[in-house]
Amino acid sequence: MKRGDNAGESGAGGEYTGGSPHENTSGGRSLLASIGRVAGASALALVFGEMVSLAQTVALARLLSPAEIGVFVAGTVLTTLLGTFVEGGLRSGLIQREHDVADAAETVFRVTLIAGIAMSFGSLAAAPLIASVFDSRTAGLVAAATSGLLLLQALSNVPEAMLQREFSVRRRLVVGPLVAVTYAVVAVGLAARGWGVWSMVAGTYASYLALVVSVWLITSWRPGSGRASIAMWRALARYGAPLVFWMVGSRVQNATEAVVLGRGLSTTDLGLFRYGQRIARIPTMAIIEVGSVALFPAFSRIASHLDRLVPAYLRALQWAIVLAAACSGLMIALGPSAVVVVLGEPWRGVGPVVVALAGLSLGRACICVSEEIIKGRGRTGLLNWYTVSEVGLGLGLLLLLVGPFGMVGAALSVSLTSIVVGIVVLALTMRVIPVSARAICGAVLPPLPAAALATLAVWMLETGVMHTDSRPVLVAVAFLVVGVVVFGIIYVLLLTLFARPVVSDAANLLLRIVRSRQRADAVPSPSVTAPFRHPEE
Repeated sequence: MKRGDNAGESGAGGEYTGGSPHENTSGGRSLLASIGRVAGASALALVFGEMVSLAQTVALARLLSPAEIGVFVAGTVLTTLLGTFVEGGLRSGLIQREHDVADAAETVFRVTLIAGIAMSFGSLAAAPLIASVFDSRTAGLVAAATSGLLLLQALSNVPEAMLQREFSVRRRLVVGPLVAVTYAVVAVGLAARGWGVWSMVAGTYASYLALVVSVWLITSWRPGSGRASIAMWRALARYGAPLVFWMVGSRVQNATEAVVLGRGLSTTDLGLFRYGQRIARIPTMAIIEVGSVALFPAFSRIASHLDRLVPAYLRALQWAIVLAAACSGLMIALGPSAVVVVLGEPWRGVGPVVVALAGLSLGRACICVSEEIIKGRGRTGLLNWYTVSEVGLGLGLLLLLVGPFGMVGAALSVSLTSIVVGIVVLALTMRVIPVSARAICGAVLPPLPAAALATLAVWMLETGVMHTDSRPVLVAVAFLVVGVVVFGIIYVLLLTLFARPVVSDAANLLLRIVRSRQRADAVPSPSVTAPFRHPEE
């Protein structure tokens, strides 16, 4: 199952100085075109999905209290934790798999279905524990009610994995927006009718049902296309075990945050903190949706071609940092005012949380791109270092900072952990591909001073002139738009000073993607509704 360790082919630890990843081969053009199509579709879907998500976030903030949001978060802690064991890392193993794909898909489907049923019953049985931990009967009832989500999650694993393997544009353009709209319509509609926390429970079920139905309609894969086996399960499980370890660690960390804030402070503080996290993770989701969703299967396909893989990694890392630095800067400069304008005065406490979480985007940018390289090269065992550092440092900082600083301390622990772990994962990447620390620094560091100066300028404009959170709504929205535009202009101008290659590379990359897509569009592509076939047939 595991790919051979090809790091030594060009001398592990040595810096790659070879050619472009966009070399003139039909395979390179096809791969670049696939990445371009999926990234473009992801960008469109993301913009639409985030608009819907923002609208429902604002609507729910106006209709529900922070305490009700906190109770929902507390009630779904167990479901989120057990969801890790439903997928079990097998989905990533299926995406990375080169051979016997049909058999692997059948194995993953059967195993995850059984796990989904078992975890659903386990979550239902453990619901009283949630009520006791958070001293909330309602949280326990939410835990019991949401246990069925684990079975729905199990049903979506293989179809989604197969669509991701195929660089499915329809998956990005149809499924994501449909899920977002379904949740928004159901949750907001029922919240307006006074359902309270149960509006979010119903919205979550509706969105999961929309996910399951849509991915099964789009994918051509069906159960019975291959033959499941214990040997295949063992191979996939070996690949996925470190991913499960990471997911468990991440879920334990989130659950600990919920318990510390929800029980140690209050469910209101927990609700405010989670809303701050939701806002801070919007740019992180942008990086994942537009980049990593396409990068993992792409890196897996060219994992043995280091002359293409290394420059592709550095380019992806550089652009992830460019986007993350801009988002972090805007969160610091405009985040507190934007929270009050968009969510309303009761949510003003989210503002400092958003500022404290500004480092999350930068850390996650490093982690997301580097993790895809590690997974694509089949070296998932290295991710155990990622997990240990994230969980250990995250929990330690949480307990250290939440006492004196409350919610803001918890947010700072998340930001600091993300940045430190991002550096750790960058270092791990050098053990997987022949790239030097100097090359990585050349991709990561140049955008940072440009973003810092742009942030300072807009912060001074906001605090000294605009005072957006004290203006009427329409004026405040206009001022926020002005702030974003000013930031963008200053940032781009400074990038030409601090990171000129980034600007020129943007133009060149865009031109290459357009040309590759034009060539790809000239060649007829197989129908997405064709029966499932093994890639080698």
